[in-house]
Amino acid sequence: QVQLVESGGGLVQAGGSLRLSCAASGRTFSNYAMGWFRQAPGKEREFVAAISWRYGSTYYADSVKGRFTISRDNAKTTVYLEMNSLKPEDTAVYSCAAAPRLGTVRSEYAYWGQGTQVTVSS
Repeated sequence: QVQLVESGGGLVQAGGSLRLSCAASGRTFSNYAMGWFRQAPGKEREFVAAISWRYGSTYYADSVKGRFTISRDNAKTTVYLEMNSLKPEDTAVYSCAAAPRLGTVRSEYAYWGQGTQVTVSS
């Protein structure tokens, strides 16, 4: 099993920044990809960003490209999501997840964290 724990969520004004962290434990992640998803009230969970542990390659949803940066610390088995220029529409519960490879579909991710709330006020 893989356990994922997110942290760093909170309340921020539009235009502000937050950095989310996701600490992973339970196994090695050399061949894994880590992704961030978000779900706003009444909406379907959507893909945000993903990164490969081995190569550090990344992929972003168009809605966050240029504003969010995903990164990882292999030694700490932790993935980060740096969120800049936040907008009210970024408000959601953000969850991290682990998958065998880079992907944008929820079903590709087998392990999920509990989520952390991000609220952006206008």
